[in-house]
Amino acid sequence: MAGEGDKFEVYQDKRGQWRWRRFSAANGKIVGASCEGYMSKADCEANMNRGSNPKDKWEIYKDKRGQWRWRRMASNGKIVGAASEGYNAKSDAEANAARQGFTPG
Repeated sequence: MAGEGDKFEVYQDKRGQWRWRRFSAANGKIVGASCEGYMSKADCEANMNRGSNPKDKWEIYKDKRGQWRWRRMASNGKIVGAASEGYNAKSDAEANAARQGFTPG
């Protein structure tokens, strides 16, 4: 699932920091989001557009409610993206992560 046609939104949160979220072209649901706010819009957009960075580490895990999620960490250990919802099947979490640049293996 490549997520072609997905839409991104860059916005300011209640604290005035910049964040991004990605919406599915198929159903309009949020399928990814930044995990932190950025002081500059440019930094937020750079994080949003980081693409498939080979130095990033991906984690597919079960949350406290027993649902599958993903998170993406930069080489410095900082979380730079995460699933916006939990999934009952691990394969669904992996498919959602693939929209963000994850490749299993």
